[in-house]
Amino acid sequence: MSITLNIPESVVRSLRVPEGEVEDRLRMELAVTVYAQELLSFGRAAELANMTRFQFADLVTQRGIPRHYGPEELAEDLAYANGE
Repeated sequence: MSITLNIPESVVRSLRVPEGEVEDRLRMELAVTVYAQELLSFGRAAELANMTRFQFADLVTQRGIPRHYGPEELAEDLAYANGE
């Protein structure tokens, strides 16, 4: 499943983000927010943000967001370590 968000043009024009960066910036902000609220795992939030795990780790650290580490994150790390 994929979701398409329709954002009013007036809102897009009001963003203080260069026009060519709007979509990427909104994806990144959404990823940070849902991760901070523990609605999405770290790996999936990094995927949503179109960032590597290392880039996303730097971002959440800069934002002062604590890392959550539970069974889902452990499973993702193990799968990553096993080349999956």
